[in-house]
Amino acid sequence: MSKLVTIFGGSGFIGRYIARRMAKEGWRVRVAVRRPHEAGFVRPYGVVGQVEPVFCNIRDDASVRGVLGGADAVVNCVGILNEFGKNSFEAVQASGAERVARLAAEAGITRMVQISAIGADADSRSAYARTKAAGEAAVLRHQPDAVILRPSIVFGAEDEFFNRFAAMSRLGPVLPVVGADTKFQPVYVDNVAEAAVKGVLGQAAPGIYELGGPDVMSFRALMAMMLQVIRRRKLVLNVPFPVARLMGGGFDLLQKLSLGLIENKMITRDQVANLRNDNIVAEGTAGLSDLGISPVSMGAVLPDYLWRFRPGGQYAEMTESARNLRG
Repeated sequence: MSKLVTIFGGSGFIGRYIARRMAKEGWRVRVAVRRPHEAGFVRPYGVVGQVEPVFCNIRDDASVRGVLGGADAVVNCVGILNEFGKNSFEAVQASGAERVARLAAEAGITRMVQISAIGADADSRSAYARTKAAGEAAVLRHQPDAVILRPSIVFGAEDEFFNRFAAMSRLGPVLPVVGADTKFQPVYVDNVAEAAVKGVLGQAAPGIYELGGPDVMSFRALMAMMLQVIRRRKLVLNVPFPVARLMGGGFDLLQKLSLGLIENKMITRDQVANLRNDNIVAEGTAGLSDLGISPVSMGAVLPDYLWRFRPGGQYAEMTESARNLRG
């Protein structure tokens, strides 16, 4: 019988790419998610019955234990960008990661891949970064041979980065950003998935890998690239950190006062703290090249999914060709 991997958060942005690759490797894939009825799209990644979404609440021991039964390996992709309801950074990224690693060890599973993030730091001003670091430490206590992947900003068709700002660019002449000079090293989602699969298959040495693409660019430069792809002219306006902190505090307070009815999807104070630091691969750290993976550039991928934000949408190139013919 083929081997089985349980992927926590396997229907999420990164998780679905890992699930697809694991299915192609011939593994059975158990996609552990909070809403399995919304994750049916993962089933066609393999033959009938090969990829199955199942319910799991990463905050509960019994729930996690239940989806680990019979598994040969585990991947934890669960993470959040904003605290909401019971899903706090501590509960999801620290305690949740510890729970997966501990219960996997109890079940005799010794092969684990943990998706973390560049910037994970126990001493960070950001709770997001601190709990990512706490999650890593907890995983290594229970799974000393784990492979931990720290990607920079991840891009791809379903990303929440370029898609979000491309959508914002349609609303007015100005595109506001926080930390315009902060540097990023965006990495293609399928490169991250390939790295995770190597960890599951035992083709990656245990340890921490920081994953970044071939380009290091400032936030402002990334927005300029995105605007060029979608053929829009906007003023990229840097929001000073003190102003952004006040804005984030206001949106956080609104979410709290509304008892969660209004979720802060704009900017949080914690995100502002995170944006103060560059998000690039540290010198001397193992990365994609150590895994034998060639990073895909943004230029090769962004036009494939950002075209819908162009003024003419799918007809933009046709319109431009016609204009050139008239000229």
